[in-house]
Amino acid sequence: MGMEDHKLKVFCTVAEMKSFSKASEIIHLTQPAVSLQIQTLEETFETKLFDRSSNTVVLTPAGEILYKYAKDILSQYDAAERAVSGITGLVKGSMTIGASTTIGNYLLPRVIAEFRKVHPKIKIHLLVGNTKRITELLKGGVIDLGLVEGSVTKYKLTTEKLIADELALIVPANHHWLKLGEVSILELLKVPFVFREEGSGTRQVIEHYLSEHGIYPQDMTCSAILGSTEAIKDAVENGIGVAIVSRWAVRKELTHNTLKALKFKECEMLREFSLLFNRNAVSTYSVDTFYNYLKGFPLHKLLENAL
Repeated sequence: MGMEDHKLKVFCTVAEMKSFSKASEIIHLTQPAVSLQIQTLEETFETKLFDRSSNTVVLTPAGEILYKYAKDILSQYDAAERAVSGITGLVKGSMTIGASTTIGNYLLPRVIAEFRKVHPKIKIHLLVGNTKRITELLKGGVIDLGLVEGSVTKYKLTTEKLIADELALIVPANHHWLKLGEVSILELLKVPFVFREEGSGTRQVIEHYLSEHGIYPQDMTCSAILGSTEAIKDAVENGIGVAIVSRWAVRKELTHNTLKALKFKECEMLREFSLLFNRNAVSTYSVDTFYNYLKGFPLHKLLENAL
């Protein structure tokens, strides 16, 4: 991508995020660098492209026109790169993937590492955020592909199932329930429980599942509410309570026997990991390549630590 194309990409990102600071996070540039790119564009066109007077950054009428053309130019650029790569067989380029927490922290790093061995010329940026944030970034055209957990039907995006994720009950390695093998969900009313914060996709799935069995958070003894899965695992290891997390998140701990996972008698607690696409976006050669790689990747083996 040449200098001018890069400036246009920066310009489009600021327009989509309505913020210089958010744009700088996404394109991995400092805020002054982002401002400088916009300033040079404004000097080239001899007009203001953004109205900065309110607390959000809004396109001026001139900015609106440039934005429309910039999107066309960038998608033409992608199409050209794709056509040429198709002939030379050399896959290069860059792409940005957005993933919700469990997928971004526990599933994708290994997949990306293996992918890079096969396609060293493709640069991948990974942004991790909650499901709502990932859908916003995808709609704004900031990421090429989203991977999220839980239901996303309400976001008007193209979705495709990737793999089912099992949520497991985790307990310390010496817990008295281990003798039982399986535990009734009603046992959760008798022990301290560690929750994720409100708004987490994992927490929503857990609450939904518990409520189907007539259990609500207010009936339980909550020993802690923590903002990350890592913090929850530490808390359980240290005997602060039991918790429910994705099996993906405890792969290491189960292998090293620092935590144990138990099944519920009643039924499995499952949710889907889904791939999200923006219907209007032009797919690039590198995105297609990664998509096909991910679809063919033996994720089950990775989960069973057989890879």
